[in-house]
Amino acid sequence: MERKTYCRRALFTAALVMLAATALFASETGDASQGSVIAGVGISILAATVMAYLGNLFKQPLLLAYLAAGIVIGPAIGFGLIRDARDIETISRFGLILLLFLIGLEIDVKKLKQSGKSLIVGGLTQFPLSMAIGIGFFLLLGYSLGGGKYDLFYLAACCGLSSTAIVVKLLYGKFELDTLAGRITLGILVFQDIWAILLLGIQPNLANPDVFRILLSFGKGFLLVAISMLLSRFVLPRVFRSVAKVPELILISSLGWCFLVCGAANLLELSLEMGALIAGVSISTFPYNLDVIAKVVNIRDFFVTLFFVSLGMQIPNPLDNTSVLAAAGIVSAFLIGSRFLAIFPVLYALKNGLRVGLLTSINLAQLSEFSLVIATLGVAAGHIARDTLSVIIFVFVITSVVSTYLIKYNDAIQKAVAGALKKIGLKEVHSCEEADGASPDKDIAILGFHRTASSLLHEILGSEIPDGGRDLQGASMKDRIIVVDFNPEIHRSLRSLGVKVVYGDISHMDKLHHAGIHDVKIAISTIPDTMLVGTDNLKIIRQMQDLCPRAKIIVTAESIERALKMYAEGADYVFLPRVLSAQKIRDVVGFMLGGTGDDMGASIGREIELLKSRNEIIR
Repeated sequence: MERKTYCRRALFTAALVMLAATALFASETGDASQGSVIAGVGISILAATVMAYLGNLFKQPLLLAYLAAGIVIGPAIGFGLIRDARDIETISRFGLILLLFLIGLEIDVKKLKQSGKSLIVGGLTQFPLSMAIGIGFFLLLGYSLGGGKYDLFYLAACCGLSSTAIVVKLLYGKFELDTLAGRITLGILVFQDIWAILLLGIQPNLANPDVFRILLSFGKGFLLVAISMLLSRFVLPRVFRSVAKVPELILISSLGWCFLVCGAANLLELSLEMGALIAGVSISTFPYNLDVIAKVVNIRDFFVTLFFVSLGMQIPNPLDNTSVLAAAGIVSAFLIGSRFLAIFPVLYALKNGLRVGLLTSINLAQLSEFSLVIATLGVAAGHIARDTLSVIIFVFVITSVVSTYLIKYNDAIQKAVAGALKKIGLKEVHSCEEADGASPDKDIAILGFHRTASSLLHEILGSEIPDGGRDLQGASMKDRIIVVDFNPEIHRSLRSLGVKVVYGDISHMDKLHHAGIHDVKIAISTIPDTMLVGTDNLKIIRQMQDLCPRAKIIVTAESIERALKMYAEGADYVFLPRVLSAQKIRDVVGFMLGGTGDDMGASIGREIELLKSRNEIIR
């Protein structure tokens, strides 16, 4: 009954929106093909609303709904409500610029450095390996170089690039950008931008590449980064401090900085998107970046919606050339497979394990919108045939749609593939070593290690804990703790502290079993459901009840209703971060109201010194 009601509402809403779109379209003066930008944007947003509503009804990704909206209103396949996608292309590009600006704001350069060798080697090798594999594949399909045609080169190059907009939007929505696989994925995308600049430098002189121009492009990129970083260190802090008391000025100043760097990138003949990324990274350490992110994110979503709708409008009618569509299907399958061949072996050889290597390969298994630009320029230069451009467009569409599901279910997919790889002899990093060495005498099991777990470990190791009348010092407590996590970086840091750590996915019962936590006294999950992949805290409660029935179970909730469900399921303690934070702030408010200015200043000073002294694994 509820589904029928929802369907009726969806159809009713769709009818209203289409009437509004028709009214907008009919209001145009003169030739319909000369439609105004305002009408084009209005129709695009209305169509996106309808398709997003229907997509939510059938539990489909919003990204797919936006592409479908572009198809429906576009001139090639749909109703032709917008005759020319260029009506909104310029505006929609703001979405990509703001998206990359936000990515830059959220990039922790220290964490990227910690990814170190894996990120650098993966970024340097992915594109050349993908292109080499592509050249071999397209030679087998009958493409060849020579005669002034470079279809083979373009196809191989375009298939080596992945979509920053699609990957980041999907990983951002899944809270996976801050994982090891997410950081390596993002790092490889940054390297792909550099490779794309190299391609654009070669493209005008493909028959006789200009080495000087290529080196000049790299030099310009490094110059822009250097200038931006110097300004962000010596000039921007003063500017932002002067306007910090007015939140609106913080937002405007941040956007102004973003477009200033984009303008500089344009003057240096670099991409605006790269300028936005550099602008974000350069101020990511400022204390105001979270406020900027919160304010920009809604503006970004508006423009990103237009970006994907405009891409949908450019999809040609597949019935016009079915052989092109068939070729695109074959190339799409190859592209997805080639990502595993170009990325997984390198990351696995660098001891990142099956999970990180497979997740990174899955995340990047789509064609880049940058490839469309490169291919379009190739047609204009007479390097490739228009059918080749059509193949690339269809590959982009197919892999974009497939990628939404690959990334949505990347954890389940990697588990299935990892299981098959283990059967042929590949091993997960640390799995056997840790399973054999797991100690049965641990008292506390920390399941998953993130920020809250890092702070908890610091508190445990730095204080006395009563245990049966004994006060246990941190030095002895570290021998009674076991951590289960699949991030190799965390392993190195924990081992340096002398804490036992087991490589494992806490959503896998087998991994927890081999970790040797059957006899622990306390099992703790500090990661909220929104950040867990493949499991949640309710499932963890059930798993612990089966695996270590005598253990006390501590889990995390984000709402009161969820906390009550966890207590009903058998949790011994459920903590809500917001409630604990509110209690602490209440005490601070009371102190501020009742204390003197000197007392308050001294208290805050002590708090700052305590923060400086906390030597946590995740700061």
